[in-house]
Amino acid sequence: MNTIGETMKFSIWQIIREGLKGNKNWPSMWREPSPQPAYDVIIIGAGHGLAAAYYLAKEYGITNVAVLEKGWLGCGNIGRNTTIIRSNYLLPENEPFYEFSLQLWEGLEQDLNYNAMVSQRGILNLFHSDSQRDDYARRGNAMLLAGADAQLLNREQLKSKYPFLNYDDARFPIHGALWQPRGGTVRHDAVVWGYARGANALGVDIIQNCEVTGFTIEKGKIKGLQTTRGPIMTSKVGVCVAGSSSKVMAMAEMRLPIETHVLQAFVSEALKPCLPNVITFGAGHFYASQSDKGGLVFGGNLDGYNSYAQRGNLPAVEDVCEGGMAILPMIGRARLLRMWGGQMDMSMDGSPIIDSTPVEGLYFNGGWCYGGFKATPASGYCTAHLLATGEPHPKAAGFRLDRFKTGHMIDEKGVGPQPNLH
Repeated sequence: MNTIGETMKFSIWQIIREGLKGNKNWPSMWREPSPQPAYDVIIIGAGHGLAAAYYLAKEYGITNVAVLEKGWLGCGNIGRNTTIIRSNYLLPENEPFYEFSLQLWEGLEQDLNYNAMVSQRGILNLFHSDSQRDDYARRGNAMLLAGADAQLLNREQLKSKYPFLNYDDARFPIHGALWQPRGGTVRHDAVVWGYARGANALGVDIIQNCEVTGFTIEKGKIKGLQTTRGPIMTSKVGVCVAGSSSKVMAMAEMRLPIETHVLQAFVSEALKPCLPNVITFGAGHFYASQSDKGGLVFGGNLDGYNSYAQRGNLPAVEDVCEGGMAILPMIGRARLLRMWGGQMDMSMDGSPIIDSTPVEGLYFNGGWCYGGFKATPASGYCTAHLLATGEPHPKAAGFRLDRFKTGHMIDEKGVGPQPNLH
């Protein structure tokens, strides 16, 4: 096993020492190995898959593991999101899971010895009517019962903290907000690099530019994979490929209760600090924060059609900007710097899946809808538990693949089997 180990240990003294030497002696953060003929476990996808590989090695001592990524690290949804972390959910299957994830975020940098730029600046969910206030109060109580933090702010409390919001919009006046102080943002590409570095140091092979082209299945059991870099044998495969889930699982002759949609995100030009935390619009779908570089990072609804493309359309841009202007008119003068699209696995009830499949040794992680990035640590942890033990982790016990057959839905938004509305 070739590991980097202690040579990658970061400290203030090492940073000063290397800085005085011109920063010329830093080693690579991970190896670039060629695929081995066989592994104990193969994980497809280097987003949640990297986290799963890290926890599989760290918590269960299983290190003969390969993570396969069809492109480069960070080219998928793990690097195409708005970086928000939170645990402000309602249902008993979701809230404890996302609170577990938030707790893992809080210790992630110390665990990985890597600066992932975890910023717990807080998240505000604005409400605009009495009925919405009651709904948010219920959600806040559910959060408190699950051990999370939540505060319901009235208009006066909110206005004293955030006077720049448009409280008297003719259509959507702001009456208050549900506030989670521990929510915030994390640098998405730093999360990729941190987990890659941690998994590599524990002996995991991270293989980039290696696309899976088929499964080798014999008598209902997984035996290996075909890839663009040759066949690889294994008895356990974890599929963690976000928006490509349906395409990859179709190669194993499995049809998923999932649709794939495009979700756009945007970044403005750099501005002086003006948005201290994450803010979401309660009368539409708009959310925004300000990055450490000064750009406003924001997004909104899906584009409204099925697609595997990583680009969006103009009507969705207009809809997002309309929501932003309703609560933050000041952003109307900011110039848009860039925009991109991510592929969303939209499940039939808007909640994820972490479960085994009818094929022995084949496990699936997907259906994250809008919640994939914030779930990365818990998703990886629970997937590692599933791969190591064959049993679902207690925090993810409700995320079963067969719940759509048995009727045990986890419909957080209450909009039924309409993936485009989740």
